[in-house]
Amino acid sequence: MPDPAHSATAIPPCAATMDVVPDGDRMTVTVWGELDLGSRRLLPDLHDILTLSGSGVDLRLDAVGFCDCSGLNMLLDLRLRALDQGKTVAVRSSGLAVERLLDLTGTRELFAVSGPRQDAVRPAGEEPGPRTADEDQDLRAEVAQLRRAMQTRPTIDLARGILMASFSLSPEAAWSVLVRTSQNTNTKLHHLARDLVGTVHGNTLPEPVQQQLAAAVASTSPHGEAAACPASGAVED
Repeated sequence: MPDPAHSATAIPPCAATMDVVPDGDRMTVTVWGELDLGSRRLLPDLHDILTLSGSGVDLRLDAVGFCDCSGLNMLLDLRLRALDQGKTVAVRSSGLAVERLLDLTGTRELFAVSGPRQDAVRPAGEEPGPRTADEDQDLRAEVAQLRRAMQTRPTIDLARGILMASFSLSPEAAWSVLVRTSQNTNTKLHHLARDLVGTVHGNTLPEPVQQQLAAAVASTSPHGEAAACPASGAVED
């Protein structure tokens, strides 16, 4: 049995702070800092804020300078809790770090604002009306997106760890390398991560991906030095 105390200490300190302002039947939460593994420490407070709200939580993430898949997983956990309560979590505004992650993981629509207070909770005791065909389709698409994000997150985190170990990169630099290589090769982030993890087992990245990955790693070096891709040998820019 895992030791709860050990599990708690395994989570690093939270690098984010937040401010809460009631707004009608919703709560507006403004977040500053970085959303990484340590951001899970925000969940107990966010759960309380969600419970106190009438219809859900609106997130202002403009001041979040870094957000990785662990941060996204925290937001998805909050959303699942909201769905259990018949509420919603909406990202009202966000900075570049959050925007990129939502786009690359295909989860933007899960936190979309459907309209001014259109997501209000039904009054107590009121039975829900029958869903239309479009609503059923939207719900299925939403569930599929959520499942995809949860399934691909561990692979993306593992690929980032490989880059950190291979090139002595910081977590932020490794994430930047993944994102830049994904964009420059027109490859979905989770596909790139899967291929990169495959190099541990002897697979080789395609030559164009090797080149773009090496260039992205070199761009993180103050001297712009070329890098050797995992399981590929030296790659020149």
